[in-house]
Amino acid sequence: MNKKIFGALVILVLSPLAVADSTQQAFEAMQQSFSKAGQAGMERLQQDETQRLCSAGAASNGLTDDALAKILAANEAAVKLPADGNYFGDWKRGQAIAQLGTGLQSSDDPAKPAGGNCYACHQMAESEIAYGTIGPSLLHYGKLRGNSQPIVDYTWRVLYNAKSYFACTHMPRFGSQGILDEQQLRDVMSYLLDPESPVNQ
Repeated sequence: MNKKIFGALVILVLSPLAVADSTQQAFEAMQQSFSKAGQAGMERLQQDETQRLCSAGAASNGLTDDALAKILAANEAAVKLPADGNYFGDWKRGQAIAQLGTGLQSSDDPAKPAGGNCYACHQMAESEIAYGTIGPSLLHYGKLRGNSQPIVDYTWRVLYNAKSYFACTHMPRFGSQGILDEQQLRDVMSYLLDPESPVNQ
């Protein structure tokens, strides 16, 4: 790791009172260390308000009540429900999206749709033997929860923008950040909730 970045990060951890100055130092060091590569541009180093508040919380004693309220409200406002009221697509396409780990990286073709890379963090189907554990298991997601409208609405909102419920989660904001389009989100919804899906077997 670049020594300037390491030094700035140490300051962030050890001295919460110097958060603003240290954050600027870290950002300047990253700007010097990174360069544009393919579709990965320098704008990715710029934090939005949610990311800034979460970083400040991580560098101090956690989020203040005011910061938590701001994050949840801003991300709730960014959620868009399906335009036609249809939350579901094809679970087989949803399975492929959940398994696909490419998209948005410098080496990926920007003309091709991104995947959800869901298995990097979640167990979803028993047939999958490799999966991450940073997120909760989603095995039997629909089987355990059913598909009542509140469950359907909640699931859509978490997929679209998980920070509308879990302020500083590492889960990507798939819908509001344009990682997955509306049809892809419908397909993943079906993968999670369709009784025929491998998730629910």
